[in-house]
Amino acid sequence: MRAITIQRQGNPVLPNVAFVTDFPEPTAGAGEALVRTEAAALNHLDLWVGRGLPGIDIRYPAISGSDGCGIIESVGAGVDASWIGKRVLLNAAVPKPDPVRPGMRPSPADIFMIGEHGPGCLGEKFTAPIANLLEIGDSDPVKAAAFGLTHLTAWRMMVTQAGLRAGMQVLVTGIGGGVALASLAIARHFGCEVIVTSRHQWKLDEARKLGAHHAVLDHGQDWSKEVRQITGRRGVDLCVDSVGKSIHGSCIKSLARGGVYATCGATTGPDATTDLTRIFWNQLRLVGSTMGDMREFREVVSLFRSGALSPTIDRVFAPSSGAAAFERLEAGEQCGKLVLDWRMD
Repeated sequence: MRAITIQRQGNPVLPNVAFVTDFPEPTAGAGEALVRTEAAALNHLDLWVGRGLPGIDIRYPAISGSDGCGIIESVGAGVDASWIGKRVLLNAAVPKPDPVRPGMRPSPADIFMIGEHGPGCLGEKFTAPIANLLEIGDSDPVKAAAFGLTHLTAWRMMVTQAGLRAGMQVLVTGIGGGVALASLAIARHFGCEVIVTSRHQWKLDEARKLGAHHAVLDHGQDWSKEVRQITGRRGVDLCVDSVGKSIHGSCIKSLARGGVYATCGATTGPDATTDLTRIFWNQLRLVGSTMGDMREFREVVSLFRSGALSPTIDRVFAPSSGAAAFERLEAGEQCGKLVLDWRMD
């Protein structure tokens, strides 16, 4: 089958990306479905698959991709055949059974990630447990693929973990990435006042068009003073961050008393220096979050299907131009999701 592959581990990733036409086609196992891919979207995770992840044995050539939408072609043992022909959206986070803690919500260590721990959606076909597929009817597959993982990640981080409520003042850092834009959309859906940051003025301009109330240009300064000026010295109720080390101090200093710092990543490094005195004196909360379960997936996808939430798409590529999509992702030039439309070639 056709696939966009990462041939070997390396940094940068781009030189190792190749479009092939002879990759072995997967087959559905027990409890699984074989999906003919209509659209798949890139995430920063695809770059980590190319660079290699500590403790994860990635077999190259690898097919990454944790955002996929398509039509079920066949099913494995134990799956109702009525699923065949339905358009589905993937939740790539597959919980591993834990006999020691039955019924407990899985931690990231308890998750098998499609597109990271095993083959993903950047191929003509992919397999997934039927329990991780959600029927989406006549939804646009390109928009659906662009919506899935980032909005699930943002929903769990903001709603489940941080307790987002209507009327909060919310700070979203690094606007332009998929999770940051999803966080902006969710905060606006809740009627929150949103401040965004970026190193690029044009991304701030785009965020304002999408509903951001305030924009702070990050040129390496301590921009917490600007955030506090915007909020009348109060600070924000919630900071949503996936940038990490380079801006952690500004994030913490931007929080109001009782505020929450929520993180789902650390693209500039995990070893941030924090301010414990500010944390305990102002009674701040720091929460971590990764992906989300099927209950949360259904909640946020229902908002997509109703039209209440919609993804921001930067560009759509044909699969044969997959290397160009990786190039744009690795350069950080996108503002929104990069999507591969498998119906284009």
